[in-house]
Amino acid sequence: MSELTFQNLPQQKEVYAFEIDDVLYEKKDYILQIYYLFANFVEFTESRPLAQGLLEFMKSTYESSGEEAVIDKTIAKFDLASSYKENFERLYSNAQLPLKLILIDSTKKMLKELISLNKKICILTKGNPVTQLNKLKHLDWEGLDRNVKVYFVDELAFRNIDAFNYIAQDYQVLPIEVEWIKTKMI
Repeated sequence: MSELTFQNLPQQKEVYAFEIDDVLYEKKDYILQIYYLFANFVEFTESRPLAQGLLEFMKSTYESSGEEAVIDKTIAKFDLASSYKENFERLYSNAQLPLKLILIDSTKKMLKELISLNKKICILTKGNPVTQLNKLKHLDWEGLDRNVKVYFVDELAFRNIDAFNYIAQDYQVLPIEVEWIKTKMI
């Protein structure tokens, strides 16, 4: 499947729901800031100069093995207490990022276009609601987030609620008038 562009987006929809990661912003921008914060936390806690090496290792592991492998490999490599995993997970969900997350240019362009056409925009995202809200909090919306509602796929599914029906009812449209954009725009 080719990447989604504004030109091949169904124009007849009334509500456009956006995923967060790699749609609104580059997910690696969040992850790398978390690694930076974690590395500095470990250096402070351990009272030894670990931050630079830890950060480089985490970034390299992320690029070679993926996000899921990073914390366990880092704990093993640097002989850290297993309790650091809990600290990392807490930081991952609640971190106060040093830098704003930046909207992907193509997504920003699409948001502006949809707003100019009086279309409704919302967020429909998978994953931990606390983490996803934290990402949204650090996103530089450039004023494009006015009246944007946020819906959580996993939370709705847990309550046995179909996300599209729920969003359609909330916006008073038919479910087929809701489009979920969950791939990066080009």
